[in-house]
Amino acid sequence: MSLVFKTISIFSRRNDPSARTVADQLQACLLKLGCEVKRQENEDANNTVADLAIVVGGDGTLLHVAREIAAQDIPLAGINLGRLGFLVDIPREDMAKILQEILHGNYQQEERILLQASLSRTGEVIHHAEALNDVVVSKGELARLIEFETLIDDTHVNTARADGIIIASPTGSTAYALSANGPILAPELEALAVVPICPHTLSFRPLVISSQSCVCIRMLDSGQDNCYLSFDGQSAVRLQDGDTVNVKMAEHRVKLLRPVNHSHYDVLRAKLGWG
Repeated sequence: MSLVFKTISIFSRRNDPSARTVADQLQACLLKLGCEVKRQENEDANNTVADLAIVVGGDGTLLHVAREIAAQDIPLAGINLGRLGFLVDIPREDMAKILQEILHGNYQQEERILLQASLSRTGEVIHHAEALNDVVVSKGELARLIEFETLIDDTHVNTARADGIIIASPTGSTAYALSANGPILAPELEALAVVPICPHTLSFRPLVISSQSCVCIRMLDSGQDNCYLSFDGQSAVRLQDGDTVNVKMAEHRVKLLRPVNHSHYDVLRAKLGWG
């Protein structure tokens, strides 16, 4: 049977010896199967030219690579290094068998929503970025609330004082948003979760909205500029009073390849300790 994916890029963290060891083993396995293999560092992900990208590491590593290659329409698979992840779900001890199946076309494909955010100051866009999990407005190191207005599709929702607010994709609904008592969204849902962080008004509850909607956060009191806009918890910019953050679904999506027996609910049960 011919290979569905012939050119493979392997990503691992440069400063993680265990990940590099597994990546070496993975490379040897793929070469035996007749693949062309490229080794890349996370920082080089936006230059990827491949049929398939394989991430060796944790969910954080995959988040970074996914954002960089989503526009290139390259599918992703993830090898976990001992701790089950929501995104990296192929056990290292089974990777040879499972990847052989995937390379021959036996897999599940999930398309995940990517978020696109822009920051405007005095009417000019000064920063924009994408996120697979979430876009978060949050207070900094000082223990004081920030104040902001939330609008959805140009309609005022509320004005709130809180530690911040999370706009999460279905993928990100099991990350920071879950810790803030947000809902768990099925990965295939066309929806976003808007989740306040420790709101002073207890009636401000999480919202589930259409993925076609645009969420706008207007900063009213940034706590003496002690407030940040972050993307997947991996990069951030400081906010000021009067700043406006707009978040919507990006045009492209992330394609995740899963083993044929993958179950989202099996992962939830294992990660969250359900009986």
